[in-house]
Amino acid sequence: MSGRRSLVWLGLTPEPERELPATVAALRTAAGPTSTAPPKAARAERRRVERLVLHGTQRGWLRYLAEVTDLVTAVAGGTRPGDPRAALLAAEVVLDHHRMLIGLPGPGYGRTAADRTALESAVRTLRAASPDGDRG
Repeated sequence: MSGRRSLVWLGLTPEPERELPATVAALRTAAGPTSTAPPKAARAERRRVERLVLHGTQRGWLRYLAEVTDLVTAVAGGTRPGDPRAALLAAEVVLDHHRMLIGLPGPGYGRTAADRTALESAVRTLRAASPDGDRG
């Protein structure tokens, strides 16, 4: 590869950029059952995602999504407080993203194998605990 960085990862899907900032901020601040983070925390998370997308690399983006996976699995496992609905939304968004990596060149899909497994388990747990039951 030349000295230019690959940008192919940016074409996957806009859902993580749209859905994750407020949801992740709620999980990071353990905002409780409302899935609502303090506005300042949500803005900070949105700025972080924007920086990653506009100036980051796929490796940095995958590190961020690994942090989200850790938050989700901790809520699903009961080792961290947080809204299970927010955790489920974040898990589904990241899992969809990671599944789409199979269509891109490079090691991204292989790199996220353990996270996909953890997210699949978390989604099952969170859906089972949801008052709405299994949605999919």
